[in-house]
Parts: sequence; structure tokens; C-alpha cells
Amino acid sequence: MAQPLQRRHSTSKMGTRGQPAASRAAILRAAAEEFAEHGIAGARTEAIAREARVNKALLYYYFKDKETLYGAVLDNAFSGLKATVFRVLDSDLPPREKIMTYVGTYFDFIASNQVYPKLMQREMMRAREGHSPHIEKLVKNYFQPIYARVGELLRKGIAEGEFRKIDPAHFIPSVVAMTIFYFSSAPLMQKIVRFNPLAPERIAERRAAVLDFMSAALFRPDCNTVQRGRP
Repeated sequence: MAQPLQRRHSTSKMGTRGQPAASRAAILRAAAEEFAEHGIAGARTEAIAREARVNKALLYYYFKDKETLYGAVLDNAFSGLKATVFRVLDSDLPPREKIMTYVGTYFDFIASNQVYPKLMQREMMRAREGHSPHIEKLVKNYFQPIYARVGELLRKGIAEGEFRKIDPAHFIPSVVAMTIFYFSSAPLMQKIVRFNPLAPERIAERRAAVLDFMSAALFRPDCNTVQRGRP
């Protein structure tokens, strides 16, 4: 017979050192929202602790200060992205199928983690002003490895005659922008187009449009046979 809910809850309490993995994950989720909304300067650790349902002392038990917490949030976001897209990039798919699967997977990851575009934009602005102690690590551990592997894939597709002779240095940022801008600009776009761009059906339409646009830009005319909206 199932135990009463209140009995199961009484054995372990969120916000204690007895649940380190759960407490740390809750702090990172709450911190991502707070940093995305207010930036590191405006973010309040009290708000993060409250949202994560932990006390402030526990927050500092896991992360010595706000900057350390911010760096952990960035690591958590980009390590998740890298692991997700590398499962595609490490596969044995042919170039055309692999690039479409990569773009679809990247889009799906961002669509499922819509706080990340705000985090990315804030960190890029902070790095441009020379105030980021994290950007070199992010570039080395996440941005460069992904860029290198996608560039390698594009060059392979070009060499095999499936892709047009595009420049990866321009094409790769364009793929990122097609996804990131859509989610980061959603509040403005809603005022322009008069519908909610983040409604599930609109996100599905955007995904199909991104794949369609990218295939038209990349594939040689005789190879452009990918179905719309599907990798």
C-alpha cells in the first residue's frame, strides 16, 4: 500500500545539506531565472534562495559568492547544450542529415530552456565591456569545440558536393542568430505580429521555418530534398 505523501516528505527536506544534488539543482534553476532577468549586478541572492526554497546560508555553502554562482549557472547552461548537440555531431549520419538534425536539436534545446538566450545576451554584453571573468572559459570549453565540429561538418558537406560553398565563419553565427533572436525578441515580436510567438504551435512553425531557410541556403539545388520541419 502506498505511503501517505506527508510521511514520504518528512524523511527529507528541501533546503538542507541532506539533499545536496536536489538543493544545488534548485539553486541553479532559480539563479538562471534571476540572472537572466536582472543581470548579475541586479540579481538578488535573497530572491534566488527564496525561489529555490533554500536558506541563504545554504546557498553560500554551495557557492561562495554571487560571481561563483553566476559562473556555475553559465557552466550548467552551456555544458548541457554541448552535451546535447555533440550527441548529434558524434553520430555517423551523412552530412546533410547530420546538419539538419544538429540545427533541429539546437533549436529544441533553446526552446526547452528559454531563459538561456537572455543569459547569453547578458554575458556577451558583459564580455564586450571587459567585465566577464568567465568568457575565456566559455569560449575554450564550449563555443570553440562546437564551432570547430560544425565547421568540420560544413567543410565535409562542401567537399562531397552536397553543400554550397559557404563560409562557416558566417554561416554558423547565422544559424545561432535565427534561433536565439526569435526567443529573445518574443515580447517585441508579439506587439508586431499580434500573436504569442512562444505558443507551442508558433514555436513548431518557427522550427520548420528555420530548417527550411537553412536547407535553402546550404544545400545544392539537386540535394534540397529534406522535408520541412523535420531533420
